[in-house]
Parts: sequence; structure tokens; C-alpha cells
Amino acid sequence: MQSYVCDVCGYEYNPADNSNVPFDKLAEDWVCPVCGVGKDNFNPA
Repeated sequence: MQSYVCDVCGYEYNPADNSNVPFDKLAEDWVCPVCGVGKDNFNPA
């Protein structure tokens, strides 16, 4: 599965580390656990 990286802080969302939930299946109001920005600030790794 595709990982995504936060443009602001560099946090990498890896589905394998998050119950195999793909990034596109996260809630629309999901935010980066490190800096708090929304999904629109993430890009494919």
C-alpha cells in the first residue's frame, strides 16, 4: 500500500503501521498526528 508524507513536518503515514487502513480511506477530518494539518497537505511518498 502507498505511504503518504506530510509536506509540513515530514511525518510518513504508512498503512502497514496503521491497521492497514489506506490513506484514501481515512476520515476527511483526519489530521497529521505530529503537526495537525489536514490530508490535503500530504503527498504520495
